Parts: sequence; structure tokens; C-alpha cells
Amino acid sequence: MAQSHYNFKRIQIVSGSTALIDVVLSKTQRKTPTEIHRHYAITRIRDFYTRKVKFAQQSFHDKLTRIVEDFPHFDSLHPFYADLFNVLYDRDHYKLALGQLAHARSLVDGIARDYVRMLKYGDSLYRCKQLKKAALGRMCTLIKRHNSSLAYLEQVRQHMARLPSIDPTARTLLIAGFPNVGKSSFLNVVSRADVEVQPYAFTTKSLFIGHTDHAYLRWQVIDTPGILDHALDERNTIEMQSITALAHLRAAVLFFVDPSEACGYSLAQQHALFRNVAPLFAAKPLIVVANKTDLGWEQELTPEAEALLADFTSPVATVPAPGEDTLPEEPPAQRAADALLKTSARDATGIAVVKRTACELLLTQRVEAKVKSRKAQAVLNRLHLAQPVGGDELNPSRPPTIPPSVVAKRAAAAAAAAAELPDDDAPYVRRLAAGPGARVDTRGDKDEDEAMDGSTRRRLERDLEADNGGAGVYSMDYRKLYELKRPAWAYDVIPEIINGKNVADFVDADIEAKLAALEAEEDARTAVGEVEYASEAVLDGYRALTDEERATVAAIRDKKLLARASSARERARGRQSVTRSAEARKGLDVEDFRSHLQSLGMADDDAEELTEKVRGRSRGRSKGPRGHAAPDGAAVAVGSKRNRSMSVVAATGADAGGRGNSRSVSVGPRSSKRIRVGSTSGIRDVSHAKEAEKAARAKTQVRVRREARKGEGDRAIYNENPKHMVVGKRGVGKTTRR
Repeated sequence: MAQSHYNFKRIQIVSGSTALIDVVLSKTQRKTPTEIHRHYAITRIRDFYTRKVKFAQQSFHDKLTRIVEDFPHFDSLHPFYADLFNVLYDRDHYKLALGQLAHARSLVDGIARDYVRMLKYGDSLYRCKQLKKAALGRMCTLIKRHNSSLAYLEQVRQHMARLPSIDPTARTLLIAGFPNVGKSSFLNVVSRADVEVQPYAFTTKSLFIGHTDHAYLRWQVIDTPGILDHALDERNTIEMQSITALAHLRAAVLFFVDPSEACGYSLAQQHALFRNVAPLFAAKPLIVVANKTDLGWEQELTPEAEALLADFTSPVATVPAPGEDTLPEEPPAQRAADALLKTSARDATGIAVVKRTACELLLTQRVEAKVKSRKAQAVLNRLHLAQPVGGDELNPSRPPTIPPSVVAKRAAAAAAAAAELPDDDAPYVRRLAAGPGARVDTRGDKDEDEAMDGSTRRRLERDLEADNGGAGVYSMDYRKLYELKRPAWAYDVIPEIINGKNVADFVDADIEAKLAALEAEEDARTAVGEVEYASEAVLDGYRALTDEERATVAAIRDKKLLARASSARERARGRQSVTRSAEARKGLDVEDFRSHLQSLGMADDDAEELTEKVRGRSRGRSKGPRGHAAPDGAAVAVGSKRNRSMSVVAATGADAGGRGNSRSVSVGPRSSKRIRVGSTSGIRDVSHAKEAEKAARAKTQVRVRREARKGEGDRAIYNENPKHMVVGKRGVGKTTRR
């Protein structure tokens, strides 16, 4: 079912006059500049206030335009919605409210136009400001006068948003009748709508809609409020909603009656209502539904009640009109119902029959209307079925017309093929003679089986299936139906393709013989090589190298040397390499190193500790002269050689001669306080070190004292939202400052 193009829920909220004024003035203050001074150029002052007036006018204009355009216009609505809105909201009041807002919009534009003209002649900041104030004040006063219209439109908007989404052009079943006759119960049964059902009248006060399916189509079912039998001008808003739906919706009408009279109205009153609203049923399928059969009224009907029920489907009046005792001599014609069906919404009996009958009647009517429309006639005129001249009586077979030249060409081709092909290719010859696309009967070309009655007939696939295990076991042979040049080709092995290549192309029938030949050739080559090797000269058990082999060995050695040198360069990258001999040439010893550290201001204990560490790391790399061990505590030049006995006597128990060959394992004492040697680089003496320490302390303490930090490591941010960065208007510059 096509979706309705009416969506009243999209209408935006209509603000009151006070809220509308607050929004516009606040927006004007936020979106326009706010700083101006009297010493600025007068043109700049005029532009400043002119911009505010124009911005406020445009904001009011946009707000009012949105309200006027969001609400639907009666002239563009479907007649059903136009009359429904007239009943619910009063057409005159509705149009008057929208007209007042449209007029207010034009007045606001006029006010802004007048004051912008006067601002061009403002000669001071004060006068320009007063003109701006007067302009915005008049606009706000004008909006305040329309507070009642804005409030009325907001109520209308809220009610429109609660209306059911009824598509006036969709397939519709419309339920009508007196109050409390079972209309809402029927809607709950045929659809998923959950309409309130109560034992008292006028439970339904507005239109309710449900949806159902029939013949794979979507149908909408509309439940209308109950109608009473009185004049049109006496009906209230609730009843007029039903009258509007009956008048404007192309639907199948289900008129519900309660013959048991449990609804509080007699059957005669219900019949009178049916005749009263009969003009609304014109050109619509009409079904009278006698509801509440579960109450047993069928056995209690009087003859008068049966006559009234029969009159519902009679095209001519069979009972007197209300207020008359007898029928006239010529009974008047009347709108007769298409069917009278009995049902019970409580027991759900007869519901499906009523639904199916109503849907079929409406569907037939809609199809007939479409066929009679101009669009359908235009389409039907383009459809034409050509018939042969004379019909089947004069030309019953109607064979295809083939030119003689084509027939002769086919016969020649068939004769040439028959001369070259064997007898078993007769079907192919006949197909060739018939031409491409022609169907040729080849049933006589194969052996025919004899039927049970002695006649011969072709065995079908059904017979073969029965002979070979039945359905699910027998697999049909489709290859016998292949139309090839030779029927024997149909059973050829299908090539197996792997990675786009035919496997058969890589299969060799003589592979074993070729492999044996290759192995024999390899054995022969091996025997020849052994003979040549035995004939070569042998020196000390090794064969002499040839020139080519010598060149290869030299190239390999050069390659190894280059790789070794490259590896050494990679390992030494980023590391200063100073040989021990270079350190020795400098003439530095441990005592000089200790003196240098003390001159830089280092404490004696720290200098001694670092010196011992350096002494412990320095060790000899070559064997010293035996029996000349240095005494303990002797100063050893950095990088100079010494006996290993200086470091290993205590550890290994070797004698003073130092016969041990192990590397030095002596390590200086490790202090808990580490001293970085690089920290004193660039410092001349003790006084220079004190000055540097004082400057560093002053630089690090500035931030600590100014920001009340706990120390150098205190990096906490106590104010993550500083006021100077978030207060004020943002200009056209950066957003880090305001």
C-alpha cells in the first residue's frame, strides 16, 4: 500500500510570544558584535546598529515564515482532510490565525525598513542606539499582540500530531453505524489495533485506523464514531468526523446494525439512520453487517424485524418511511446494500466472510474504474493481437515460409554431410537439412521399446527412473540429449581444469620410458667424470686447483674481508674508539684524574670512589713480565700494561710470579650514589661550579614559588577551565583566547 504523503507530525513546535521574543533577542545578542564606542567613525556606528536591526528582523521573519509554511493549507489538502480540519479546528479560525502571523511578518519587515532608513541619518552613538532600541521594541510589541494566535496554533499542532495516518487513496474498509453496535470490536478482530471497548455509548470519539491483509494487498480499516439519527446541523463534532469519512473516502462501507437492540436503539431507528445517510453510500460498495449473533437474536426476530432486515438489501422501499403508516402506490427507489451478513465480533464468527466480501467488492470496483480511465485506455490502445487472415478454417497448419534458395542450400549441405558421415549420424543430417533453430523428431532413430499392449512407443525418463531405483536413486543422463556433430562425442571425458590449465596436457604416456633413458644418461655421465678425476694429478692427497677454481676462491676471500670490515664499522658506529696506546701517550694517570675531580668541586670521598672505579676497570690485555708484580696501591697509568698477578692473586691463590693466565676480575667498589662525569663538562673550577649551581637553583625555583608548587616534579593542573579563556565573545581570530 502506498504511503500517505500527509505527515502532520513534522510540524515544529510553535513557541509562545514571550519565548519567541526571548529566542530572537538572545540570538541577536549572540550573533552580532557587542562592542562599540562613541569615538568610532559615525559610519561604523551606523553599520553596527543597522546590523542589529536587520538581524532581528530576519530572525522574526524566519520564525514566522516557518510557522506559516509548516501548517497545511486547506486549498492543497485532500477534501477528506480539508473537511476533517474544518470540523475539528474551525476553518475560519485556522485561516485567521495563519493570516495574522503572515501579516505580522510583513509588518516586522516594514518596521525594520523604516528604522534602517532613519539610522542612515543618525549623527551620534546615542541617537543610533535609541533608534535600534525603538525598532526592536516595536517588533517585540507586535509579536506580543499575537500571543493568542500562537497558542491556538500550538494546540492545533499537538492535535494534528495525534491524528491517525489515513491515506485517502488507499484501499479502505469504513465501519459506520449507531454507537455501541460492535464497530470497535470488529476492528480489534480484523487488525492489530487495540481500540478501547466499553459497554456504554460513544466510547470512540475520534477516527481510529487499523491495517489488515487480503489477497497479498494492504488494507486500512477505519473505525468511525457512532452516528445518531437527526439533522446534519444538529450533529456534534464527534458525529461529523464519521460523516466526513463517509463522504470523501473511496471505501467499502460496513454498516453495522444490532438486531438484538442491546445497543439501546431499536432496529427501526437503525433502519431510519441507514435511509438517512444513504446518499453518502453512493458509488461505494455497501455491506450491512448484523452483529452480535452470540446473543441469539436470530431465533427471537419478529416479522416486522425480519422485514426491516430484508429492506436493507431491497432496491425499492418495502417498509414505510419514518413517520408514515403505509407505503405509497409506487415505492421510491433506494440505495440497497450489496449484501447482508451476520457476524459476532465476540465469538469471531463470520468475520472472515465479511472481510473477504467487502475486499472483493472494493477491489472489483477499483479495477473497473482504472480500466475506464483515460490512462488505462491509452495503454490498452498500444496493445494489439494480430490474427491470421481467414483463421484456422482456411489455413489450419500455417507452416513457416522459407525462401526456395534457402531450401536448396540446406538440401545441398545435407547431401554433402550424408556422403561424408556414417549411417549412425542420420539425426545430425536431418537437423542440418532442417536448418538452425528447427525442432527435428529423432524418436525413430533409436530403438523403440514394445509397450504392454504390443504397440511400440518411446521409453520416457519416467520409465527409466522406475527401472533403476525410483526417485532419489536414478540420475538422468543428460549427455544423450547433446546435439553434437557426432553423437559418440557426447560421452567423451570432460577435461579437468586446474589453475586455468588442462591436466591432460601435462600427462605423457611415455613418461616411464623417458625417465629410464634419463637415468641411463646420468649413469654414463657419472662414469665418465670418475675416469677424468682419476687421470688428474694429485699432490699430498689433494688435487691441484685449476685457474677458474683459484679465481673463485680469491673472490670468496675478498667477499669475506669486505663483510668483516662492514660489520666492524656497524659495531663501532656511534661509539668513540680511543686506543689504549693513545691514552698512554696522553700521560694521564689515576692521581691526575683525582686531582682534576677535586678541582671541579667534587668531594674527596666522591672523587676517591670514582677514581677507584676507574682503576678497577683498567686492566692489561697482554701478559706482563713474570715476577714483577706492582705493589698494592701503586699508581698505574691509564692504558699501561701490568701483571695479571695484581688482580688475581687473592682470587686464585697464585704465587707472586703470576703464573695464572685468567683475565682480570677485579672491580672497584660500587657506591650507592652515582656521579655522572659528563655533568661537570664545561665547568672551569670550583667558583664556576658554584655560580652554575646558583643559576640553576634560581631558574627552577621561580615556577615553584610563583605557582606554589611542591617541587620541580609537581606538574598538577589545578584549574582546567581558566576564566580568561572561556568568557567573552569569540571574534574572527583564534579560538584559544576570547
